Amino acid sequence: MSLVFAALLFISLLCIIEGLFLLAQSRWSPTAKKVRRQLQALSMERPGCESYSVVRARALSSLPRFNQMLSGMPLMRRLDRFLLQANSRQTLGVFVLLSLVLGLVGSYAAILLTRDVFAAAPAALIAGSMPFLRLLMQKKRRMKKFEGQLPEALELMSRSLRAGHAFVGGLQMAAQEFDDPMGAEMQKTFAQINFGISVEQALKNLTGRVDCQDLKFLAVSIIIQRESGGNLTEILESIATLIRERFKLHGKIRALSAEGKMSAIILTGLPFAIAALLVLVNPAYPRLLWQDPVGRGLVVVAVVMMAAGMAVMKKISAIKV
Repeated sequence: MSLVFAALLFISLLCIIEGLFLLAQSRWSPTAKKVRRQLQALSMERPGCESYSVVRARALSSLPRFNQMLSGMPLMRRLDRFLLQANSRQTLGVFVLLSLVLGLVGSYAAILLTRDVFAAAPAALIAGSMPFLRLLMQKKRRMKKFEGQLPEALELMSRSLRAGHAFVGGLQMAAQEFDDPMGAEMQKTFAQINFGISVEQALKNLTGRVDCQDLKFLAVSIIIQRESGGNLTEILESIATLIRERFKLHGKIRALSAEGKMSAIILTGLPFAIAALLVLVNPAYPRLLWQDPVGRGLVVVAVVMMAAGMAVMKKISAIKV
């Protein structure tokens, strides 16, 4: 068992040193970082499409061998698209190495604390998923902000069309007037069109970078209008009005379900609050619960049931409009 601990410790230290080296390397070269971001803005982010970009593919790691290994995995390309949607400045290789390091450290810590080898797997899974959970939260915040900016951007583009500007000019105005994420994404789309990509393909690339259902409806509407004709100004105004009305309906749903959500939060946090109170008042009383194997099993079952109940309540209150 000591040899297993020593091997895990050695691999953890090696991965930590490698991850710190990659982070330091990316920060030591700001010029290369700026050039890389500009090339990524003009590249084709969606895999499987014909390449129109000035670079062949987006690098998954700054290490050539590691980049080649990650590029051969289809799942890594999907994760890289997830990084694009979260607007992460680091490459996928940094997050993969960081996840491996945290997984090894978590498993090693779990074995040291519990003296149980079977506790290493869930601890490694939880610790290794932390970087991607942070990316998920960052992506949700960015997509939510993009959805809030979309109606105003559509109204700005419709006003520019009424003033006599072309559709590409409306994209440029939206890129100049809005901050990230709307301004940055519109600037990428405008730059791709200037480099010779068709408007249809640039809009498809935009929907690949931004996970927004309303944007997909907008892209389909614009593509159909360019193929079959129609008043693009009215289309943009109608979609902006529809999005605003949907936001109002979502607000009413959140107001009506606020009491139920608060009750669910209180009922979920009540067992943990009581357990903390028992530990403070009489530490020896709840100690048997996590020292006995049956008690640990009951705790795991209770946590799983509470998580399932929270997921069901969230699913019930999440109404798609």
